[in-house]
Amino acid sequence: MKKTGLIAASIVGLLMASAAHAQTSIKIGVLNDRSGIYSDITGEGSAIAAQMAAEDFGTDKGITVEVVSADHQNKPDVGSNIARQWYDTENVDVIADVPTSSVALAINDITREKNKIFLNSGAATSDLTGSKCSPNTVHWTYDTWALANGTGSAMVNAGGKTWFFLTADYAFGHALERDTSAVVVANGGEVLGVVRTPFPGTDFSSFLLQAQASGAQVIGLANAGGDTINSIKQASEFGITQGGQALAGLLMFVNDVHALGLDVAQGLVLTESFYWDLNDQTREWSARFEEKTGKKPSMIQAGVYGAVLHYLKAVEAAGTKDAEAVMAKMKEMPTDDPLFGKGVVRQDGRKVHPMYLFRVKTPDQSKGEWDLYETVATIPADKAFRPLADGGCELAK
Repeated sequence: MKKTGLIAASIVGLLMASAAHAQTSIKIGVLNDRSGIYSDITGEGSAIAAQMAAEDFGTDKGITVEVVSADHQNKPDVGSNIARQWYDTENVDVIADVPTSSVALAINDITREKNKIFLNSGAATSDLTGSKCSPNTVHWTYDTWALANGTGSAMVNAGGKTWFFLTADYAFGHALERDTSAVVVANGGEVLGVVRTPFPGTDFSSFLLQAQASGAQVIGLANAGGDTINSIKQASEFGITQGGQALAGLLMFVNDVHALGLDVAQGLVLTESFYWDLNDQTREWSARFEEKTGKKPSMIQAGVYGAVLHYLKAVEAAGTKDAEAVMAKMKEMPTDDPLFGKGVVRQDGRKVHPMYLFRVKTPDQSKGEWDLYETVATIPADKAFRPLADGGCELAK
């Protein structure tokens, strides 16, 4: 009996030791535009940001992380096919990034169907935490409501009461136009007209001439990436800003300003949730990112890092990668990372943190290649995003 007892105790001990050293394997799929108009602000940089989050999380916690990536080409059908293949046959646990709101809305539905997790950083539509909210999605970096609340209200309050919109003709552009129009009207302004532009587009001449002819004080650019860059360049060629009309870049990134150059972009007001030069922590991380990529990070790439890091912390805290348990931990635990600081993930999936209103520097003000912004205002976290009760999310009830 004593010998049997010793054998049994040894088996139990071996099982306990094995369990203690068991590894949880996580596979993260970074899905974005790797070849088109959003590749500079997402693309390979987002995959590198996800890998940096895995490295900073550490390898001594019983969790191994693999990062894979793919190009959705800004097409919902392509993105949907990749997501289904990843979830069904390639054991992907999490999809991250996904710029282009039409693609993100499709991934949002598929992720819920498959009971996985979607960490959105790239897509802007506020519907992801509103009418289309999902218990499986976290919307991390920014959204159309926050952009409208920041840039839109600042422009109206500065005297830009009449608006004309150039709107990218898909889900993101429509949402940004809708949310900004609401802010304009709520602050006593008026929308004189809207023109929907093909996505993606290269020649905005006829649309800009319509905006110029409207006499609107502000031309709102409800587009992003290469579309925004081309719109601003062509507006400059037509002398629109020289004629007294203002351009509102409703979604712009530091990479866009860098591509435009300060001679063209100077004076533009824009809203972002991250800038590489905010503080010592953002500068240190951005220097590491630049060593790997040759450029400073966009707020989308920063958001991928923050979301993945918080996800991995939640997996560790939950002791499992089960989607429901991990999502519960992500909403229970405060967020804390070097790029966005402290924050929370609300019940509707909205990650809450401050937003910043920036003005693009003049060439004389800039002290270096990426020294592009001056801070006009900090929008506190409790004011930066749509109130939980106002979004129509079923999870908020």
